[in-house]
Amino acid sequence: MSILINKVRISGFRGISNLEISLPRVVVLIGKNNAGKTSVIKALQLALGDYSRHLADEDFYIDGEDNICSEIIIDVSIVPVSSNEFSDEWIETFGDLRQFDTSGDEFVAIRTICEKDSIKGGYKITRFPLSEWQTFENWTDNSAKINKKITKRIDSIPFISIDAQRDIHQELLEKTSYIGKVLAEIDFTSDDKDALEELIQELNESAVEKSEVLSELKIHLDSLSQSFEGQGQTDITPFPKKIRDLSKRFSIHFGDSTSNSFSMEYHGMGTRSWASMLTVKAFLELSEKKHAAEAECFFPIVAAEEPEAHLHPNAQRTLYKQLTEVQGQVIISTHSPYLASESKLTDLISLVSLNSGVKVKSLGEGFSPEDLNKLQRDVMRFRGELLFANAIILFEGVTEEQLAPVFFEKYFGFSSYSVGVNCISVAGKNYPPFVKMACSLGIPVYIVSDNDGNTKTAIQSQIANIEQALGFELTPEIFQVSYFNDGCDVESELVNHVQMSDELKASLVKLDTNGSDNPHFISAKELEAAQLDNQALLNRLKAAKSGYSGFLAGVVSNSDKSREELIPQAFIDAFETIRGWSTL
Repeated sequence: MSILINKVRISGFRGISNLEISLPRVVVLIGKNNAGKTSVIKALQLALGDYSRHLADEDFYIDGEDNICSEIIIDVSIVPVSSNEFSDEWIETFGDLRQFDTSGDEFVAIRTICEKDSIKGGYKITRFPLSEWQTFENWTDNSAKINKKITKRIDSIPFISIDAQRDIHQELLEKTSYIGKVLAEIDFTSDDKDALEELIQELNESAVEKSEVLSELKIHLDSLSQSFEGQGQTDITPFPKKIRDLSKRFSIHFGDSTSNSFSMEYHGMGTRSWASMLTVKAFLELSEKKHAAEAECFFPIVAAEEPEAHLHPNAQRTLYKQLTEVQGQVIISTHSPYLASESKLTDLISLVSLNSGVKVKSLGEGFSPEDLNKLQRDVMRFRGELLFANAIILFEGVTEEQLAPVFFEKYFGFSSYSVGVNCISVAGKNYPPFVKMACSLGIPVYIVSDNDGNTKTAIQSQIANIEQALGFELTPEIFQVSYFNDGCDVESELVNHVQMSDELKASLVKLDTNGSDNPHFISAKELEAAQLDNQALLNRLKAAKSGYSGFLAGVVSNSDKSREELIPQAFIDAFETIRGWSTL
């Protein structure tokens, strides 16, 4: 890879008032519905591709006072990779579009301006090279130095858009689709063409000869010769007669074997969608070979919207690998935790829609290699759904992780997952990587913590270190902590400060009997548990540790007690804060 689109700026497009995004080679856009993921892709397509023919009034930004923006501005910055100067091939391609910044680094910057054409109707689109890349604060200022207009796109940087609505079966019928473009490249030598057409002729003659129906049809159609004074002849061709007609009857069959394959129209949408994306990959590889043969530069931008649609998790992971293998730059918008978990943390860009407009969140500075390794291992690989959470509650141990969803549903009357709240154990006090990741991506975090030993002091020190690493304050709008009562871990809190001794003892009985249906054995264990005082109960719970918590979750869920009787205050504080963070 020799170049990269490293930045894009968007103003006045759809729901985006003013936005700057830094782009790695592989970009994974995440965020809620209507957060702006598709808008970013379409803005790039407007600047580099063919979206201008789809432009509509609805694409112009409307502010909070219903004022419609008069113009759309999109700036794209292109830089060399592994050097501060473009290679000779790209120097020839870019020509006088190249500029140098104050550090001597070379770049190409292109501005696209879209306006309504009050005279001719429709829209007026102009593109200019920029002679400088201004600071973001005043980038739309018309005082920016603009050189001559760009009258055509840069063919060496094609923009390939793979829409969410894709279907290989339908695309086979369209010459302008990517499979249509691939088929248009079918070519044979003159000798090969003659040989193939001779074989096809023999095949057609044999098919007619061996079919009573086709033979009878030919006999009757030969009567047409009467209208040509006996000179006409009918030629029935079940198979395409000419090589040039192959694409007209082209079909794709797929199955677990040649003898057990079916046309794409009989496959599910997942297979058809996947096949559609693979035709794009085939088209790109053919294009790459063509450009290489002609010693031309080639750097495609491939943007795929929701490639995970209709695919099972393992298929999603495989598809991600296939998409990211293509030459050039890849932009993926997704709602899939499985697909997002395959990406690098530094490739993730979270878009958040606020009253002030769309904002970008990504992992910036402040992450140590250890942080990144832990997040990649513990979060991305197994907990990718965290990236799509509306809020996260963190705990020290697995006991709290199992109980928290039950407490949440007991408190609100609906599950935490239904409103995008994830409950996570960090397996100790290793909160920083999780807090850094979530807050960097705009996801608010609440910690429900033990309060034994020096825990409170340790967490307060962690918070100070996190703020220093991230370079911003963890305000109550994005981060809060509540603690159990003084000196308490979760077991001490449940035994001494919550009215659930009966539930705790019942969970120990279920743990001890381990699914036994022996009534005498169960009765004996119930009697044994009933005789436990608080200290003995606490000792049993600590000895069992997380073993009892799964049973306790079920017992609490079925309890008739009020939520205030069952839920520790630290959890209630967390739930009320989350209510304020969201629309619960």
